[in-house]
Amino acid sequence: MVRKLSPEEQPWCIDKETGEPIINKGVQNVCIDKSTICYIDGYHSKLFYRGYSIEDLAKYSNFEETTFLLLNGYLPTKNELEDFKTKIINEREIPDKVIDLLKMIPRDIEPMEMLRTAVSYLGNLDPERHDISRDGFYNKAIRLIAKMPTIVAYFYRIINDKELVHPNDGMNHAENFLYMFLGRDLEEIEKDAIDTAFVLYAEHEMNASAFTTVVIASTAADYYSSIVGGIGALRGPLHGYANVEAMRQFNEIGSVDNVEKWFKEYILTKKKRLMGFGHRVYRSYDPRAKIFRQYAEKLAKMRGGKILEIFKIANKLEEVALSSPLAEKGIYTNTDYWSAIVYGALGVPTDFFCTLFAISRVVGWTAHILEYTENNRIIRPRLFYVGEVEKEYIPIDKRT
Repeated sequence: MVRKLSPEEQPWCIDKETGEPIINKGVQNVCIDKSTICYIDGYHSKLFYRGYSIEDLAKYSNFEETTFLLLNGYLPTKNELEDFKTKIINEREIPDKVIDLLKMIPRDIEPMEMLRTAVSYLGNLDPERHDISRDGFYNKAIRLIAKMPTIVAYFYRIINDKELVHPNDGMNHAENFLYMFLGRDLEEIEKDAIDTAFVLYAEHEMNASAFTTVVIASTAADYYSSIVGGIGALRGPLHGYANVEAMRQFNEIGSVDNVEKWFKEYILTKKKRLMGFGHRVYRSYDPRAKIFRQYAEKLAKMRGGKILEIFKIANKLEEVALSSPLAEKGIYTNTDYWSAIVYGALGVPTDFFCTLFAISRVVGWTAHILEYTENNRIIRPRLFYVGEVEKEYIPIDKRT
């Protein structure tokens, strides 16, 4: 006899006091483990990596030091940092087979899909690909952190028929990436901006992509499989493509004079999503956005022209949004809003924005993989079943 399950038959999903199923759509605010990596205070605009405020790290640290901190749990000594930098520098170049692969990838593909494919293939060539020990993961992480910027820069230059610019051992990680990407030396403000951007995007607790990497790693899968999963999750417009959509939004508005009309028509009336606003954790102004805004203004004024007009549009739009009902609902500016203008002012095409996110966030993904798997338990959530059971199977020739 066909029937529905009673709540008692799925006790793992039932609240003992109310008798109702506990459904947490989106797994919001569910803690899967204890951590010492990152703390977000979404109500007071605070973010900490290993206990250090994001403001201090953005002001005093750099990407290599922040990477060491996230992976090892402490700030390095001068000698430790120099050794760490040398390891990264020595691993920057990518194998010829990966370059050949980049040349075969269709030129109109989304750059994140290219990165997903290239990282997966790179895993096949890693000399320690079969080593799933903690040390093996750490060593592979150093190689991948070093190589991802080269992959992105080479692909950009290949699809634009530009000569490859090889890694420069005299440059730090972030500067070297933008140097290879653009094919020119950078001004000091550009060096500072790209390095700070990489620091700001390096880690952000258990977001969708970090969770994906940890889920995969919890099955005792290899390191590259976990990172490819993270890249796939980051590729979504509700996660890593938010600054891409923000820049498209600014271009759609077109002029400062059109901001208020556009906001009223599309956001207030049609209930369109305001890209670069709102966050699952922050209920106040994203602390990273404050830092990005400073660089956005400096770079936009330096560049002038179209990017300065975009900055003025974004500035006006933020002003309108923060005085609207959105702010009353706890919907504030997030980091992707202003990072879009920073990347645009640095000369990075919009469709490559998310690859810069991945280049940075691979550090955070790795830190979480290392931490979670140290005391591993495979991640296996459940669903509350509301379908029917005990249906009669009908042979195919008797079905109507």
